Amino acid sequence: NGKVCMMGDGMVSAGSRVVKPNAKKIRRIMPKGDGFAGNVGEDDDDDDEAKKKGGTVVGFAGSTADAFTLLERLEGFLDEYPGQLSRSCVELAKGWRTDKYLRRLDAALLVADENISLELTGNGDVLESHDGVLGVGSGSVYAIAAARALMDIPELSAEDVARKAMNIAGDMCIYTNHEFMIETLDAKEESKEDEGEDEKDHEKPKRGRKKKAESTKK
Repeated sequence: NGKVCMMGDGMVSAGSRVVKPNAKKIRRIMPKGDGFAGNVGEDDDDDDEAKKKGGTVVGFAGSTADAFTLLERLEGFLDEYPGQLSRSCVELAKGWRTDKYLRRLDAALLVADENISLELTGNGDVLESHDGVLGVGSGSVYAIAAARALMDIPELSAEDVARKAMNIAGDMCIYTNHEFMIETLDAKEESKEDEGEDEKDHEKPKRGRKKKAESTKK
């Protein structure tokens, strides 16, 4: 339905003990140039509503301190490469994999904006799902399986699918509870003009394509 939905539970555990049931495992990063730096006041309803529609949403699993260290670095790359989430994630993954200190960080990240959703791991992986469904954490396999089964039902929105999938994960995984936090984004759809340009490009003769390739090589 043109939406990106990220949902996380609130479980924080230490061995067999529940430390906290309502942790916030999802954050929204806003570009500094959009006038949303800092906290939005209670009276700024219009700004708060605009803030909820944009930015980059990040969810994490694993060690909280490690995840926030990575989140701060990602925010720095997003400031350095505004509007280029893929490049920012690749730069973060490179440092995470090669840096002597960062490689010890034990966490996994989900990152999404209006254009793309990615999973980042300490192995240097920057993964985009083939069907738009991603998950990290103990109950992620249950949530992913449930979401893929539900996403073909046209009556369900992205939030409905995520909520039902997380409820199933919470029922099956002892490290997942039902204290959910939700963030949504408006997904950017390709315009008809862009699609028309792609079709025209495919219709070009092979001779023209060959010339273009040769000039690029030079």
